[in-house]
Amino acid sequence: MKVLVGAGSCGFAAGAHKVMDELEAIQDLQIDYEITGCIGMCHLEPIMEVHEGDEVFRFVKVMPEDVRPILEDFRNYENNRISTEDADSLVKQPRVVLKNCGVINPEDIEDYIKIGGYEAVRACYTSKTQEEVIDEIKASGLRGRGGAGFPTWFKWDAARKSPGPKKYVVCNADEGDPGAFMDRSVLEGDPHNLIEGMMICGYAIGSDEGVVYVRAEYPLAIRRLEKAIKDAKAKGFLGKDIFGIKGRNFEMRIKAGAGAFVCGEETALIASLEGERGMPRLKPPFPAQKGYWQLPTNINNVETFANVPWIINNGGAAFAKYGNESSKGTKVFALTGKVKKGGLVEVPMGISLREVIYDIGGGIVGDRPFKAVQLGGPSGGCVPASLIDTTVDYESITKTGAIVGSGGMVVMDDTTCMVDMARFFLDFTCKESCGKCTYCRMGTKRMLEILERITEGKGKDGDIELLEELSYKVKDGSLCGLGQTAPNPVLTTIKYFRNEYEDHIYNKTCTAKQCTALIRYEVDAEKCIGCTVCAKACPVSCIKGELRKVHEIDQEACIKCGQCFQKCKFDAIRVY
Repeated sequence: MKVLVGAGSCGFAAGAHKVMDELEAIQDLQIDYEITGCIGMCHLEPIMEVHEGDEVFRFVKVMPEDVRPILEDFRNYENNRISTEDADSLVKQPRVVLKNCGVINPEDIEDYIKIGGYEAVRACYTSKTQEEVIDEIKASGLRGRGGAGFPTWFKWDAARKSPGPKKYVVCNADEGDPGAFMDRSVLEGDPHNLIEGMMICGYAIGSDEGVVYVRAEYPLAIRRLEKAIKDAKAKGFLGKDIFGIKGRNFEMRIKAGAGAFVCGEETALIASLEGERGMPRLKPPFPAQKGYWQLPTNINNVETFANVPWIINNGGAAFAKYGNESSKGTKVFALTGKVKKGGLVEVPMGISLREVIYDIGGGIVGDRPFKAVQLGGPSGGCVPASLIDTTVDYESITKTGAIVGSGGMVVMDDTTCMVDMARFFLDFTCKESCGKCTYCRMGTKRMLEILERITEGKGKDGDIELLEELSYKVKDGSLCGLGQTAPNPVLTTIKYFRNEYEDHIYNKTCTAKQCTALIRYEVDAEKCIGCTVCAKACPVSCIKGELRKVHEIDQEACIKCGQCFQKCKFDAIRVY
């Protein structure tokens, strides 16, 4: 019997460490357990699996008190057992990037070797030329999964052909989008797969050194990647004369970044690697020609590299069978927001947003109406309910005004204020701007001020047109992708939800009832029974009334915290 515990960041946040402590405390059953990464079902953590032969018994939302009963009768124990619906949702997902996450122990290199780990790179070193490797990547149709969707083979080929005494492979693991955690989960759950993908790229372009630029806010990912690099070196898979091949070398190291969102842009990332402030440079020359230390450099993100070993093992044509004509393969999304089953999903490109949100994500929390989905994080845009049948591919999503981006997918229901949503994302990009470009530095600040004024009920005629004008100037006048895409949330919300902007400006109302300056709380006299619960919950004591008599809210003193609305059990508090 083998016991696995999901020990990714989401698992630990939900209490996996307490489950592990309980497993260690149970001495009489002599249980040896192993950790694994996130399988993607973050909404069901902590997850514990019992393996007996080829059978797998998966239990979800496991608390310490559930551990012993599960172990003593795991075949018949019904509490905490994963539902058929959730199990089917996992089966529906073709797993390429996430194939090992939640399956192997990420801290045990032997687990990775048992499933064929490092065989793809060994095959490249022993039986393939550089051109053959790049041709296989070309045949796969793999495009960069970091946002722009640039053909991976083209970048590799450009770096291979660029002359230089030394070349570098850089992995962009600076995942900074709010609501995105795909790269983190791969690093935590399958670090050797990333190493192997980078090694194959190194062979293809003629590089003997790789650098992983990862944000310092990912301590677990860094720790596991460090151990994976150390174990790979001990096995002779990294370092000098790898796999016993004389003169075949590849070194790897980790650079922990300070968490600047702009360092997701490749030239800003390179500047940070070199010890400079993370600010973008003019292109061309491109990194493939002059990158890290002015030498040819190939940069891809974690998910892009994680596809590579599977492609080499199974062939580019097998990968290209997934997806559609323009976008091949699978894509990992972090499904978050007002969706029932939040977590990681890996779906074939070309699937519709409806299928992702409803068939895999289970629909909207509380079965409320679906309103929009934010794709691409702060650099993306909002796709409205009317376009829910849009296919998930680079071109189709771009036509809506959003972008696929690195894979953040934030679902919103009818309680979401789209003006406030635009304000939230612009506040993020405004703070993360490096300040190099005047349009990005000042333009985003002016746009944010207008949005803040609108959500505070101080909007005025012409604000919408001014936002649009500033948006296009910021897009045209910015050097890097941060400024060029920062206005996307504003432009898409104006395009699809202009009526909400007009309500805020002209009617001084927020239809979603989220902007505190534009709402008020009142007591429904017909439903109030005078229980005093709302008065006790009010932090500023603005609710007055005697026991068993109708209460009143002092509108001047009310800070609109919503505590009365949340605490009332009789639906006697109304929001206007």
